[in-house]
Amino acid sequence: MTPSLVETPLRPSRTAATAVAALAGLVGAAVQGSPVAISDQTMVTGVTLRAQQALPGDLFVALPSLIPGRTHGADFAGIACNAGAVAVLTDPVGAVRPALADATACRPGIPVLVHPDPRSVLGDLSARTYGNPSARLAVLGITGTAGKTTTAYLLEAGLRAAGAHTGLLGTVEARIGEELLPSTFTTPEAPQLQALLALMVERGVTHVPIEVSSHALVLGRVSGTQFAVGAFTNLSQDHLDFHADLEDYFAAKAMLFDGRASAEVVCIDDVWGQRLVTGKTATVSLSGDATWYATEVSAQHSGSQEFRARGPDGFDQRVAVRLPGAFNVTNALLALAVGHTAGADPVLLARGIATAEVPGRMQRVDRGQGFVALVDYAHKPAAVAALLDAVRAQVPGRLLVVLGCGGDRDTTKRPLMGAQAAARADLLMITDDNPRTEDPATIRAAMLTGAAAGPAEVVEIGDRAEAIAYAVTRARPGDAVVIAGKGHERTQEAHGVKHPFVDADVLADLLDGMLGVDP
Repeated sequence: MTPSLVETPLRPSRTAATAVAALAGLVGAAVQGSPVAISDQTMVTGVTLRAQQALPGDLFVALPSLIPGRTHGADFAGIACNAGAVAVLTDPVGAVRPALADATACRPGIPVLVHPDPRSVLGDLSARTYGNPSARLAVLGITGTAGKTTTAYLLEAGLRAAGAHTGLLGTVEARIGEELLPSTFTTPEAPQLQALLALMVERGVTHVPIEVSSHALVLGRVSGTQFAVGAFTNLSQDHLDFHADLEDYFAAKAMLFDGRASAEVVCIDDVWGQRLVTGKTATVSLSGDATWYATEVSAQHSGSQEFRARGPDGFDQRVAVRLPGAFNVTNALLALAVGHTAGADPVLLARGIATAEVPGRMQRVDRGQGFVALVDYAHKPAAVAALLDAVRAQVPGRLLVVLGCGGDRDTTKRPLMGAQAAARADLLMITDDNPRTEDPATIRAAMLTGAAAGPAEVVEIGDRAEAIAYAVTRARPGDAVVIAGKGHERTQEAHGVKHPFVDADVLADLLDGMLGVDP
């Protein structure tokens, strides 16, 4: 099914109106406006951060930019008010912006709610506006550095097999039943998230696996959301352009376990997970010393795996997962544990997990060639190492790797990613990922610095399509070609412009051409 682009976020067909005075009281905001404006006569039926997407009855939330010196949201109040927004929430700086004064002059009496930190109350306010939908759903939040997407997909497939009506919110897509939507953020902003949850309630969804990023926790995107289960995968270096250090990054992830979730499931195979364990935590581990653990893991030549899952109340069953690597056994076990904690039958969960495939995560591209070809999202040092170790363990031939690093992101991980890849690959193509606004050559140079210490043959090819083509032409029967870093992404961003680019499609076309297959 092809995702359909929409101009405005999906919302429930009907939302009970909430008095603006009640919303102001909920979050402790001062209200500027006429006596009529602050009375119960002004009713709100939706919330939006984007003026261009405002609908009649909306509260327009005008936030200051996270980047100093950028335009303030209040400068777009006129667009929102002209579209039918009935009130504005902003901070003291936004409240005195000339553009906001002009907007309220055009709509006399429109109330302006002023709060010292409007982002901090946006989640609660949005949840109230949309009827607190998470209280009527089993929202299953998954956080951690790696494995969030895979675990969410495995969990969603397991829940479906167990008879649940599911939604899914994450990096790759947002899904409501069978309807697919493009996913802009790993976790949507609070107004969009609460509207989507309300729509899911309206459409009969019962369980929603949702990826919860550190940004979402720090920026309040999931504030106002009640989690039936909070789950943790692992922690390794990432997002240090946003967090001060690993401790700060961990503290952000740990926010999911500060009472927001009714139950907790934590993988304890690293020290970070071990620090989250309390008396109410269900634990997951490959080592066996946990609530849920795996034994008798066996890898198949196809890349799939089987293992024996052991859990509470004597649960003991063989479980299959279509993805290679020990970390995917952990992901499957975590999905099983979360689903069981949410009340689903683990036998049925296991059946669904065995059928799940994850776009851009160990995604096989098989056109009849004599070597393995994979696309994966690994874009962190630890993820690159784990990916290549998993592939190496199941491939008799050489390992040919195409890898780049994103621009405008954590610069310290670039040489580390180059080093991890060069330590494991036989042939490493250093190429471009999403340079964004940076000089691609500078990014590649940092990766090459780290790669120089490894035994791999290293080739620098800036053009990503050419790098993939070079890997394909060098591959022999029994080898593995791994295209890493972009995974499911459908564009490549350079110089601030996004160009259509899908690793799996480029790889498939090259393989078809090599084999003489008509596209």
